Amino acid sequence: MAAASLLCHVIARSAPAGRSRRCLLHSDPHTAHPLLVAFSRLCAHGPLRDALALLPDLAAAGLTADPVAVSRLIKLCVRHGTPSDGRLIHRHVFGGGDVAAPSCSSLFVSNSLVSLYAKFGLLDDALRLFDGMPHKNVVSWTTVVAALANARGRKEDALRLFVAMLRDGVAPNMYTFSSILGACSTPRVLAAMHGSIVKVGLDSDVFVRSSLIDAYMKFGDLDGGRRVFDEMVTRDLIVWNSIIAGFAQSGDGVGAIELFMRMKEAGFLSNQGTLTSVLRACTGLVTLEVGRQVHAHVLKYDKDLILHNALLDMYCKCGSLQDADALFGRMPQRDVISWSTMISGLAQNGRSIEALKVFDMMKSEGPRPNHITMVGVLFACSHAGLVEDGWYYFSSMEKLFGIQPEREHCNCMVDLLGRAGKLDDAVKFIHEMNFQPDSVIWRTLLGACRMHKNADLAAYAAKEILRLEPDDQGARILLSNTYADLRQWADAEKSWKMMRDRGVKKDPGRSWIELGKQVHVFIAGDLSHPCSESIIQELSRLFSRVTNLGYTPQTEFVLQDLATEQKEDLLKYHSEKLAIAFGTMNAMEGKPIRIMKNLRICGDCHAFAKLVSKSEGKVIIIRDPVRFHHFQDGVCSCNDYW
Repeated sequence: MAAASLLCHVIARSAPAGRSRRCLLHSDPHTAHPLLVAFSRLCAHGPLRDALALLPDLAAAGLTADPVAVSRLIKLCVRHGTPSDGRLIHRHVFGGGDVAAPSCSSLFVSNSLVSLYAKFGLLDDALRLFDGMPHKNVVSWTTVVAALANARGRKEDALRLFVAMLRDGVAPNMYTFSSILGACSTPRVLAAMHGSIVKVGLDSDVFVRSSLIDAYMKFGDLDGGRRVFDEMVTRDLIVWNSIIAGFAQSGDGVGAIELFMRMKEAGFLSNQGTLTSVLRACTGLVTLEVGRQVHAHVLKYDKDLILHNALLDMYCKCGSLQDADALFGRMPQRDVISWSTMISGLAQNGRSIEALKVFDMMKSEGPRPNHITMVGVLFACSHAGLVEDGWYYFSSMEKLFGIQPEREHCNCMVDLLGRAGKLDDAVKFIHEMNFQPDSVIWRTLLGACRMHKNADLAAYAAKEILRLEPDDQGARILLSNTYADLRQWADAEKSWKMMRDRGVKKDPGRSWIELGKQVHVFIAGDLSHPCSESIIQELSRLFSRVTNLGYTPQTEFVLQDLATEQKEDLLKYHSEKLAIAFGTMNAMEGKPIRIMKNLRICGDCHAFAKLVSKSEGKVIIIRDPVRFHHFQDGVCSCNDYW
């Protein structure tokens, strides 16, 4: 049936008590029944309750509204109503209260009702109505396919229905393919679907290409997504946002930022979606300067809470607490994410006491804390050695805030006890938890065992990790390092040999620093940087300066059985020392030196950085995988507790 005739089609059903039902759709509006006129107006403008209240009157008068009015009522119900309201409309349209539509139903209204049930999450009702429809078009099929594709655990059903659609001779359109791509469960299925799209000639459609990019990114196939993007002749903001978000979410921040720059060069203006993705990329790369450039774009969205939260997170994770404090104070509104981000940010930057003060402010003037808030609070206690405070917050969070401890909270407690050297208490806590410990919790204990040089307990924790994850090589590396810390060279060699036999290589220490718009990477012992000669000279100058302040190489941090001089040579070229020297060579007045690391900073480099900050009068900020160290005037924000 043509769309125009569908819009004019009157829903016919048997009139009660022998009356004939009348529809005045084609009548002059001046002679239309007053009930229908009032009903149509309410369907278009609301309120919903008043429109629904007229349904019994229409039935009593033997009247039925035209499909356009009913469709508007359905849309009004989706926005402001409940599933019960939707079923009431369904009963009025088709009578009898049966979910299945009779053969005389309007396809236009039936599709709207299927969409209503789908949007309310009533998939079984949607499918029952769909199955009972005598006639279905591409809109009918697409509505149900999309609903199943978006529902948890129903993606296979969506694919089966898509196949049934093809067998029924209905050609999918751009919306069908855009929906079904999200249901592709394997790269092989995605490749087959991509082939079908090319076959029907919809591969040039912007919406389909955007969905294709999203689908490839979901599987971590950045090259596949990039190919789809590069093959496009014309692009719009939706496609740019898809590719940028995909790279940012997949951890390729450099690619995301590069694409953002290309987008700007192509003349496209960024929106909230673009900026949120780019801020995520800046956060992952710790590229503060690019983040500040993005902040300039955020200013025009001064009331966008999601963007402000992303910006706050970026400043916290780039170690710029001055910017984070200023932004947090200016935010026109704050939700639980804002408060939690600020608490965690302060804790990660060594300002645990301030983090707990912000938590007190949140309790008095902010929203109710959630489980993420409490992770930040426990992290603050852990990294400041506040064992009693940590126990208090952990034991009272269910009573005070209705938050049941989850694995993340328990992991924080193991970390809290482990860092404080209470290893036996940590083991006792693990065994008394309400659920089985996972490898993350055992790994936290193993890290504490290495910190406090407890080889026996380290071996126990490593054994538990390998029982849960036999291929976890990190546990073997940590255990061998623990033996090396204790100078138990025979045990360390046994672990190293086992790793060599398995082809395991330790990840070398890497540090990187942003200068201008370029990132410079340094690897421990690697002097291949173009400025290596100058860096070596600068290092010699710095060693001379800090030695006068009392620096002596802490060779116990070299995990090899070597002579003292050899150990000192190895320490000299640790990656963070190379990065610090490069930073002091290129430092700008009034700006801190910012360095990122892939591994926990060693004690010798920590002592070196403290003294360099004093000798050079510079602020040095080093971020390792867990936290920030802010070095200034010979002191670190961690208070030597890390």
